[in-house]
Amino acid sequence: MAQIDDFFMYENRVEGITDADYQRVQPYVEAAQAFAQTTYQSIYIIDYYRKNFLYVSDNPLFLCGHTADEVRQMGYGFYLSHVPEDEVPMLTELNRSGFRAFYDEPVENRRQCMMSYDFHITHGDRLLLVNHKITPLAMTPEGRVWLALCTVSLSPHKESGHIEFFQFHTGEKREYSLEAHRWKSRETITLKPEEKQILTLSAQGYTMKEIAEKMLRSFDTVKFYRRQIFEKLDVQNITEALALATNYGLV
Repeated sequence: MAQIDDFFMYENRVEGITDADYQRVQPYVEAAQAFAQTTYQSIYIIDYYRKNFLYVSDNPLFLCGHTADEVRQMGYGFYLSHVPEDEVPMLTELNRSGFRAFYDEPVENRRQCMMSYDFHITHGDRLLLVNHKITPLAMTPEGRVWLALCTVSLSPHKESGHIEFFQFHTGEKREYSLEAHRWKSRETITLKPEEKQILTLSAQGYTMKEIAEKMLRSFDTVKFYRRQIFEKLDVQNITEALALATNYGLV
C-alpha cells in the first residue's frame, strides 16, 4: 500500500530552509490567491521542504468535497485518499522522472520548465480526470525546487497519463513513456492562423456557417480547416479541440 513517503525521494529533497526563509513566503501565497481569483483552475503550492501544501485555493474542482484548509492540512495524504490506488504508482514515477528531467537543465533555465500530466480524482462515487501542471515557484540557491506552483483543471483527454515536460526557453517538449520509463522528444503542434481563428470563433459561440461568413471563406473550406485541427490535436469534436488547444496554449 502506498505511503506519503513514496512521493519524496532524493530527486525532490530540499535542505537548509530556515524560519527566516518562511517569513518571506507570504508574497508567494498572495500571488497564488490573486491568480486563483482570475481563473477557473484550482491552484495550490507544494512545499518540498516540509513535505506538505503551503496553500490551496477554494476552487471546488480539486477539493473533492473538502474545504481548502482541509486539503491543505491533508497535504500528500489527499492523493492517497482521492487518487485511485492503481494510479498512485504513476504519480510517484513521474515525480521522480520529472525532477530528473528538471535537474538535467542548467540552473538558470529551471524556472522556465513545466510538467503536465493527467490523473483521476474521486469525489464520492464520481471519478474525474484532471490535468495537473507544476512549475517552480521558489528555489534554493543551489537550484533545487523548494516551492512549486500547481494548477488543476479538467483534462481534455479520455484517460490518465499524457505526461509532458515543457522547456519554454527552447520551445522543446518531451513526452514520458510509462512503458519504456523514459522521456522522448514530442513533435510540436503548430496551428495555422486560419485554424487558430476557427478555434477562437468557435469558443465565442459562432456556428460553422457564421465562421465561414466572418472569415470570408466557403463553408467547405472551414470544414477542411476544422478537420485539420482535429487531426493535429487527435480529437473528435470541437469541444475537445478547444480544451486541448487551451491546455497547450495554442490559442
